[in-house]
Amino acid sequence: QNEKSIVSAATKLDLIDKLYKAGLRSIEAGAFVSPKWVPQMADTEEIFKTLQTKKSDYPEATFSALTPNLTGLDKALALGVKEVAVFGAASESFSKKNINCTIDESLDRFKAVCDKAIQHDVKVRGYVSCVLGCPYEGEIKPEKVLYVTQRLLEMGCYEIS
Repeated sequence: QNEKSIVSAATKLDLIDKLYKAGLRSIEAGAFVSPKWVPQMADTEEIFKTLQTKKSDYPEATFSALTPNLTGLDKALALGVKEVAVFGAASESFSKKNINCTIDESLDRFKAVCDKAIQHDVKVRGYVSCVLGCPYEGEIKPEKVLYVTQRLLEMGCYEIS
């Protein structure tokens, strides 16, 4: 998603294949985000549809997707995705610049995503950005990291990265 140019779906699928052949079994294959804001992820639906047709090639794989809101989660559920991820930040400035809301607003969104995912037997992983510092604020207090981490765990995230 950080690449300036668009990486083709075929190239992404080739990378996924190579990661699996290298021994990785848990692979985040895409992000159900707005193509307006993140055009590099516009082909996530295509990626997951293709992976569904190749299930037998990846018998031990878990292909997860980033789902920052209910719209993204609904797309993931429609494609049979069994693991999703939400991502927050321990920095107010980073949260506002990255996902256009405060930390608490983001956590409220993620709670709805987690609740619905868990109702559908979908595992949820949580990410916390800026745990060691922020490009806008500098040092981040460990208490902020702990706060976001605890909230994600309380929502049902089985793992925090």
